[in-house]
Amino acid sequence: MPAAPGRHAALLALVVAGAIAGGLLGGPWLWLHYACKPLATLMVLAWVLRASPAVSVRYQRAIALGVVFSLAGDVLLMLPQGLFLGGLVAFLLAHLCFIVALWPGGGARANALAVSAYAVLAAVNVGLLWPHVPGAMRGPVLAYVAVLVLMAALAAARAGSLRSDGALAGPSRLAAVGGALFVLSDSLLAWNHFRGGLPLALLWVLATYYASLWCIARSVARPVGQGA
Repeated sequence: MPAAPGRHAALLALVVAGAIAGGLLGGPWLWLHYACKPLATLMVLAWVLRASPAVSVRYQRAIALGVVFSLAGDVLLMLPQGLFLGGLVAFLLAHLCFIVALWPGGGARANALAVSAYAVLAAVNVGLLWPHVPGAMRGPVLAYVAVLVLMAALAAARAGSLRSDGALAGPSRLAAVGGALFVLSDSLLAWNHFRGGLPLALLWVLATYYASLWCIARSVARPVGQGA
């Protein structure tokens, strides 16, 4: 069994705070950002791998692989070489793994409604950003947004369909919250990357990102006493 969720969350919050502080302070404190950011994601991965009883082995493995790709994306995005496209691809693969875990979602009608709602939000967001996205990045950005929308929508639809399931209602709600927070985090990241000028961007992006990963990680474990 992993550590109690509250204790693990508190430790994770401390490490995330170190990553944020190191990035905001920069200079001699930048090492803290480089050390704590991947460490935080590794802590999330450790929780996923040790979660017991798990919703299912397939779900646990798919989420774990998604967190591994997220770790790769974290490293690529924080390096000073400007590897934004590499990070985008890594997170696209992460969302594909999450989609495998969440599929089939909540049925055709629920999936369609959730996808439509997220697609409208994404269209408005992308439409406002579009003039500022370089031509070479437009294809990858659209592909990423499509996969992100599908992931978040499947999580929301799945939570709706399982709301009366005593074993899976709680975990599925956590996954839905995680999906929504991922959309928020990536929106903030995109606005700051393509438009710039977002106050304390690192704080808001990392806070919502790690809250998202933590919710998705928590969705792997069934409530105590609810075995497979």
